[in-house]
Amino acid sequence: MATSFTEGNYAAEFLITEGPNTYSRDAVTVISGQTLTAGAVLGKITASGKVTLIAPAASDGSQTAFGILLDAVDASAADKAGTAIVRLAEIKADKLAWGSATDPQIATATATLKTLGLIAR
Repeated sequence: MATSFTEGNYAAEFLITEGPNTYSRDAVTVISGQTLTAGAVLGKITASGKVTLIAPAASDGSQTAFGILLDAVDASAADKAGTAIVRLAEIKADKLAWGSATDPQIATATATLKTLGLIAR
């Protein structure tokens, strides 16, 4: 019997193009209690400035798309540093991780990303 495996996203696999040097990137802190994959769409918690997987039902700032995680981050035990694409990039829409967001919430977040210069193709 054959064994099948599921392969996750690679670092920056969702990127088509980005700004020169590190213009498109910012350092972020992923809040503890989660493990995020490369391509996770992020929301930024207003009070702490830390990022989390976008949470459309939240009211702490994380309901608004902020950027996209460049590489996987395991923050299951403690806050961890990461890098996010936050401006001027073309991205592969089918490589983004949305968690439990619904199609209408994804459409809203995609429109917000576009205002940041993150264009989904």
